[in-house]
Amino acid sequence: MEQKLFTKNFTLLVIGQASSLFGNYILKFALSMYVLEVTGSAAIYASILAVATIPTILFSPLGGILADRANRRNIMVALDTLSGISLLFAAFLFSTGNGIAVTCVLLVTLSIMGAFESPTVQACVPQMQSGDNIIRGNAIVNQVAAISALIAPILGSVLYVTFGLKHVMSASIICFFLTALFEYFIKLEYIPVDNRNGVLAIVKHDFSVSMRFICKGQPGIFTMLLLIALVSFFVIGTAMVGLPYIVRTVLGLNAEYYGAAESALGFAAILGSIAAGLLTRKLKVRHLSIVLMVLGVLLIPSGSVFLAPISTIARYVINIIFFCGMQISACIFSIFSFSFIQQKTPDHLIGKVMAFVSTIAMCAQPLGQAVYGLLFDKFSEAIYLILIPAGVIIFIIGLSSTGFFKRLDSKSSAK
Repeated sequence: MEQKLFTKNFTLLVIGQASSLFGNYILKFALSMYVLEVTGSAAIYASILAVATIPTILFSPLGGILADRANRRNIMVALDTLSGISLLFAAFLFSTGNGIAVTCVLLVTLSIMGAFESPTVQACVPQMQSGDNIIRGNAIVNQVAAISALIAPILGSVLYVTFGLKHVMSASIICFFLTALFEYFIKLEYIPVDNRNGVLAIVKHDFSVSMRFICKGQPGIFTMLLLIALVSFFVIGTAMVGLPYIVRTVLGLNAEYYGAAESALGFAAILGSIAAGLLTRKLKVRHLSIVLMVLGVLLIPSGSVFLAPISTIARYVINIIFFCGMQISACIFSIFSFSFIQQKTPDHLIGKVMAFVSTIAMCAQPLGQAVYGLLFDKFSEAIYLILIPAGVIIFIIGLSSTGFFKRLDSKSSAK
């Protein structure tokens, strides 16, 4: 008998994630518009994003250890409550001036909260689901994130343009507190773990256990993580930094156009998540190299369009179409990669391993954001010199990983 996907616990988790992610998306959209409007620099915007990512990288391993040793429900409730309180305090500080500094501190604070919450949520899915339902569960969570990303920029741009940043922050505060309320009613089995050895001893032991499992128990996981990091460097750099800079600065379009672009990417992520759920039984690990190659190919036309003598709106539309294709490919690759790792990891290690997965995947992000921020500032008149080489490199990474994914798939089939 097939296990039910939407249990009470999983439904509450999904609703909570919808509220939390929606609040996060409208907040980050508004803050990105605020920073770009005040500074007009992709480098400054990228630097703030990079600085805000560093705490997540540093604290994620500790978040994974906590997720395996404490009550996961209580962790999520506490962190979302603290996020709401932090944002409430930041809204007050904005009235005192120096908004850029407040933005930096706020993003760093939320980054620290996310470092502890992300591995906890990732550990909850395989605890609530099993077998192919892990992939379907991850696909649902990604669909929720994608729907939030689709709706949030539209509402965020309307709120930001009409009422200003503070009203967006107020909406986000409500979302964080609602999330904590939903998570309070989740019931997860919790087996107390011996924590009498001291914090440093626990961290050292748990870190060594997870590293030994990744490097020796499942060495394919570590290689997959390196591939994810390489792809993240190029995809995060070109999409997270490049898209807002291309729309607002290179093409000179307003916040409504950027909001529409973000919403289009959100819709593409929904399609990617749906596709991942439908392809659960058909798409195998060995096919992930093809997904990477497709991702690289789709980035090339986004750069090539700046070589053609066409209108600004035409460049905007073509870029959105191919960035959406990239989003679908990246979403499928992410869901299957993370689900594969979750399926291969025992429950008592899942928090630590997923935290390490997130840390490795994110290590390339600040570097990618900083490098591409400088590149977009330097080559603002020749965007194609950034996007086309990035697409070619991603294609080569996918092509060269074909053998690795085939071997990984063969081992999984044998077991």
